[in-house]
Amino acid sequence: MPRTPHPRPPRRGRLLTAALTALAAAAATLAGSAPATAAEVNAARNAGYESGLSDWTCSAGSGGTVGSPVHSGSGALRATPTAADNATCSQTVAVRPSSTYTLSAYVQGSYVYLGASGTGSTDVSTWTPSATGWQQLSTTFTTGPETTSVTVYTHGWYGQPAYFADDFSVLGPNGGGGTDPGPQVPDAPGGLTAGAVTPSSVALSWTPVPGATGYTVYRDGTRYAAVSGASATVTGLAAATSYRFQVSATNAAGESARSAQITATTAPSGSGGSPSVPRHAVTGYWQNFDNGATVQKISDVPAAYDIIAVAFADATSTPGAVAFSLDSAGLGGYTVDQFKADIKAKQAAGKSVVLSIGGERGTISVNDAASAAHFADSAYALMQQYGFDGVDIDLENGLDPTYMSQALRSLSQKAGGHLVLTMAPQTLDMQSTSAGYFRTALNVKDILTVVNMQYYNSGSMLGCDGKVYAQGTVDFLTALACIQLEGGLAPSQVGLGLPASPRGAGSGYVAPSVVNAALDCLTQGTSCGSFKPARTYPDLRGAMTWSTNWDAANGNAWSNAVGPHVHGLP
Repeated sequence: MPRTPHPRPPRRGRLLTAALTALAAAAATLAGSAPATAAEVNAARNAGYESGLSDWTCSAGSGGTVGSPVHSGSGALRATPTAADNATCSQTVAVRPSSTYTLSAYVQGSYVYLGASGTGSTDVSTWTPSATGWQQLSTTFTTGPETTSVTVYTHGWYGQPAYFADDFSVLGPNGGGGTDPGPQVPDAPGGLTAGAVTPSSVALSWTPVPGATGYTVYRDGTRYAAVSGASATVTGLAAATSYRFQVSATNAAGESARSAQITATTAPSGSGGSPSVPRHAVTGYWQNFDNGATVQKISDVPAAYDIIAVAFADATSTPGAVAFSLDSAGLGGYTVDQFKADIKAKQAAGKSVVLSIGGERGTISVNDAASAAHFADSAYALMQQYGFDGVDIDLENGLDPTYMSQALRSLSQKAGGHLVLTMAPQTLDMQSTSAGYFRTALNVKDILTVVNMQYYNSGSMLGCDGKVYAQGTVDFLTALACIQLEGGLAPSQVGLGLPASPRGAGSGYVAPSVVNAALDCLTQGTSCGSFKPARTYPDLRGAMTWSTNWDAANGNAWSNAVGPHVHGLP
């Protein structure tokens, strides 16, 4: 969030060329994989990239292997296009003449292609414009009467972000060139811990296992549920009761041994455990500084705001630790005692007040276990000191999803089930589930209240349909929100973040009527622009603005228009 009326220049998203548009129009429809018969083998070698780039060649040094994200196994391909190179990674496989093969791979990223050349017949390719999670691409080809080898490949598109690929397969008759072994049964998960508890639920998390495609949760020795990520919330429990939990990892090869067992006890009856945030909520940032907007006390914030994010906590000399100091002088003599009393009054009126951590200038690094512990300890101390309901994560200089997730879970364990946890990533941070912010949000999904992405200071960005949308339009709001809604976040965890006035940001301001139209499009399928989501999301949380101060400077026009609309959503 900007602390001055003139924030840094907006990021500029890359506009696609006319050639890419032409390719998109001519692209083939993705086909499903055909099942392998007993006589078929996978002609690809090192198909899961477990041995680095062995057997693969990537153009212009564009490729490498990573341990996360992976579809299965311990490795995956990551290849980065440039303005002059599309990051082609290829392998030549042995095939039989006059034979049919099914080519497939799992991919992530924007504009990812899969194909085969030198088939001796018709060369083939298929693609996806946007895969925010692992998506399987598949096609078939038939070799010519004298063809004994074929080049298979993946590539991205010029100037686009890095793409990922895993579990490459060329299924067909054995051409004599060797085959790739199948996946191995994954190891048992470690690090199983219990997080927030309520009278009827326990939140669990564990360390992701390389090669696992899913996990099975056990309660008191009995299978409870299968999940895809490294966390789960076990519900339907009795109050003030101890339960035993274990988890196993699974993939196509089978199920691992179970993890070490832990015990967790639910909260007593009547102790609650859920944040007091309404189904549809409005979030507003309150400025603890004077930058030309209206100076306010917390008591001045209009009742339309359900969550008030106090901006900002700052870094300290201790890695990961945060501090907060009320700018009493800059706020006209607003005292700490008045500030605390105003927070209590807002809470008595059913509002939540959280401490926002970061902002445009806030460089807070949580990149190891020690700094994660410092973050949780210091944030919880500030919650106790001032009475905050939780924290808002607004780190605009990047974050480590592993250790920030660890820090937030530790804070949740200290604060209990009433913790309000919000996030305010930039648009670039939520373009892919592989991005650090998106991964963090998914890692802590069971304790996350809402992600209010900043739809401003951005430039053009890709929507969930793979098209580029310009900032400041209904389509920009709806098509980018769709990435989060279809990428794993619950609709109740998605909000639209916009400036309250043209002075509140460098670019991206839209009239309140545009915000309301986007809300209607996403929740009811009405008032859409050229982009209309495939389905509606009635549980969408609502909207956010920077800031209540800039809103006040503009006669509270934003909250007067957007507030009632959010609260009137179905």
